[in-house]
Amino acid sequence: MKMTLVERIDADLKEGMKAKAELKVSTLRMLRAAMKNLEIEKKADKLEDGDVISIIAKQIKQHKDSIEGFTQGNRTDLADKEKAELAILESYMPKMLSAEELIVIVKAAIQKTEAKGRADMGKVMKAAKEDAKGAADGKMLSTMVSEELAKLG
Repeated sequence: MKMTLVERIDADLKEGMKAKAELKVSTLRMLRAAMKNLEIEKKADKLEDGDVISIIAKQIKQHKDSIEGFTQGNRTDLADKEKAELAILESYMPKMLSAEELIVIVKAAIQKTEAKGRADMGKVMKAAKEDAKGAADGKMLSTMVSEELAKLG
């Protein structure tokens, strides 16, 4: 039987605690706290993998922003710690889609939403994100949707 993402994170947290892997433990505890907050917010007993992926994606974005800020501020020590945490979080994300796979999803989303141009960007992005199931880079997806909608007029 395949483990859910929540079960995998919990198992890795226990394993990290036994191995005294401080960085992994602190990163996964931070992730579990965010997951617990969403459970409370949704009044749910268990989170779906899609919910967990969206939490991880949000944390990955925050880490990338922090890395950028620390790098600009010449704080390589903090940037390195953020990079290490980022690598741990990324290990739980599904394999990212290639540009070729992504363009197929974007075109399908445009057809599904019957988009006519740039004004429909939000609708198309929402549909494309749902279809990509967390396996697409948001910036890349946005760029592709924008380019495809520009071709429509």
